Amino acid sequence: MAANQLLFSYGTLQHPDVQLDTFGRLLTGEDDVLPGFTLDYAEIEDPRVVDLSGTAVHPIVRTTGSHRDKIVGKVFWVSEDELEASDEYEVALYRRIAVVLASGRDAWVYVGN
Repeated sequence: MAANQLLFSYGTLQHPDVQLDTFGRLLTGEDDVLPGFTLDYAEIEDPRVVDLSGTAVHPIVRTTGSHRDKIVGKVFWVSEDELEASDEYEVALYRRIAVVLASGRDAWVYVGN
């Protein structure tokens, strides 16, 4: 399946071990910025995710709507199947939404509920 979806990551989806387990491959990312959001942290209780990421505290973004707020991260090309795999990796504290990055590209990102 073609990698035709953009996924913005600001946290553990950038880790090689997480990518290999979640996608079965290493992703090549490009720097980008998510405007209108601020960074927070959440405690993860899912032991599988904690073991894989190596930490129980994960970053989580929340919308502010302010052009002054921004999150620096990486954008990755993934397939529809890989998006579904990332949905399975992310715990219930997160939901996937469509956003427009500072580069003008449309992408998916996981935000706090």
